[in-house]
Amino acid sequence: MTSGEAAVIAVVRDLFFVARIRETARLAGVPLVFARTPEELTARLAEPARFVLLDLTGGFDYDAILASIDAGGAPPVLGFTTHALARQTQPLHGRCTRVVTKETLTQELPALLRDGVAA
Repeated sequence: MTSGEAAVIAVVRDLFFVARIRETARLAGVPLVFARTPEELTARLAEPARFVLLDLTGGFDYDAILASIDAGGAPPVLGFTTHALARQTQPLHGRCTRVVTKETLTQELPALLRDGVAA
């Protein structure tokens, strides 16, 4: 990551999406880091973040993850879910800046990485 350029922090477990996000960020020239625990996320948030990309279907401790984000300066949060789990993840949607499906994320990822998430 170059000095002064905020990274996107991805909280994602799905290896398919990890690879896709990593490659898309590389092609877009956007710094990207991953965090898989609230502690890793807290450490990553010690530096400015463009936004946090949060998999709402990854089985994380979402209360701890979102508390880390709030404590870390509350960067925008782009949550993503599936159509099948949209109702189950609904309680988390209000704590995100924006929520999209995995299909939409795949289609819009290059622009989202480059342009960020509107607060």
